[in-house]
Amino acid sequence: MSADTPVLNSASSDTPVQNSVSSDTPVLNSVSADTPLLDALTARGRAFLGSRHAIMAGAMSWVSERHLVSAISNAGGFGVIACGAMTPTLLEAEIAATQALTDRPFGVNLITMHPMLMDLIGVCRAAGVSHVVLAGGIPPGQAVAAITGFAKLIAFAPNYALARKLLRSGTDALVIEGSEAGGHIGPVSLAVLAQEILPALPDAVIFAAGGIGRGAAVAALVEMGASGVQLGTRFAASAQSIAHPNFKKAFVRAAARDAVASVQFDPRLPVIPVRALKNAGTEAFMEKQREVSLRLAAGEVALADAQLEIEHYWAGALRRAVIDGDVDNGSLMAGQSVGMVTAEEPVQAVIDGLVGEAEAALARRGS
Repeated sequence: MSADTPVLNSASSDTPVQNSVSSDTPVLNSVSADTPLLDALTARGRAFLGSRHAIMAGAMSWVSERHLVSAISNAGGFGVIACGAMTPTLLEAEIAATQALTDRPFGVNLITMHPMLMDLIGVCRAAGVSHVVLAGGIPPGQAVAAITGFAKLIAFAPNYALARKLLRSGTDALVIEGSEAGGHIGPVSLAVLAQEILPALPDAVIFAAGGIGRGAAVAALVEMGASGVQLGTRFAASAQSIAHPNFKKAFVRAAARDAVASVQFDPRLPVIPVRALKNAGTEAFMEKQREVSLRLAAGEVALADAQLEIEHYWAGALRRAVIDGDVDNGSLMAGQSVGMVTAEEPVQAVIDGLVGEAEAALARRGS
């Protein structure tokens, strides 16, 4: 769902979510699918992640918590906790709870604009987190140096120039995310980014994201040179997702064209577009932009504070939909792959389906 910017990872509350999944939910056993063709093409990505399959989960605020993250890792994928605006204490507890549910590798997504970013990095170090994903802007040099001292660093690259810069600065792997994704999005489609970046950086570990819903797309992207893929939308509606039943039903009913990108109201207030299912909340956001831009023009609020207010608005709107089930007024962040969400499936079934379809597609092409 997500993410050049990241997908669904801008939560702004320190209130712990009351999960609908019990803390003693049994850990799923991952199956080792027989996918030699796919394995050969994703060897570098699988080795980098330490997972059975090179399938990363997009970090989605209010969704990517201990139950979904551990289920994805246990099923052979690579789960990622969405830290959002958690305090260090809350993140520490979430990491520990996830570690209690899985012994497989998983990552933590941190937002670069978080005022306690370095403290959160310290929490990850102390907890033995193996992979950190930085999202929401160009990673600060201090953060890059701190993370690469104990973990593998992944960052988002919305274009070729930034991809090169990130790699030169010490980033270990990239996610190239197209505008088809859900949540915060960049301006370019994955189809174009893949053609622009993958052939130009053949030695880099790069995961492709945005609009991926079927294994045939996974096969095509790894044939083009991607080390693996990142998905969010299909996992958001899975059985292990704590999202409200209303939220999941909205995904099942939606078509690809229902996932639309927000429009920037005022060029003086740069706002990263967000892709979500169109509803009353979509119109409410336009009113919010108008209100904040008027206060900005009047000098009542600084630009940075205005932008942060917009991010907090999205986080609150997302919580209303994901946790409270208000699918009319909340934010239904979803990628255009939502049209391929046809049922609430277990995470294991989603991953098995993806890798099975990918292997079959590669076999048909003789890869």
